[in-house]
Amino acid sequence: KLPTMKMLLLLIALLSAALLTRAAPPTCYSRVLSLSKEITESFRELQTSKTVDSCVETLPRLYLDIHNYCVLAKLRDFVAYPGCDRVVEVNELKEKARSLYTILISYCRRDLVFLTDDCNALEIPISPPIEHS
Repeated sequence: KLPTMKMLLLLIALLSAALLTRAAPPTCYSRVLSLSKEITESFRELQTSKTVDSCVETLPRLYLDIHNYCVLAKLRDFVAYPGCDRVVEVNELKEKARSLYTILISYCRRDLVFLTDDCNALEIPISPPIEHS
């Protein structure tokens, strides 16, 4: 009876540990990082889409690096840009950018550390490394 009880307790402990590691809530950093990548990718797709309005070409570049302090100004400029209000995809992107800005300045203000303030680095996206086959 005692070995069965030990096995049952061990099984409960292992299951609890497994559930806790998967159910951990996202941190401020992970949320900001994933949202910035999502916005950057959406902007890239928007610019390469052939079905979108020509005003998209005039939008400010939207390459985001949350480790760069200039990302705050970049987000403000993008959200405030007056063009393309008639394009639904642009309005959705502006809403995501506004959310990211709010998270950065309000919820995560004390949790984030900016490693640089190089505004020029946000003008030219870093290309992903080329994979050789």
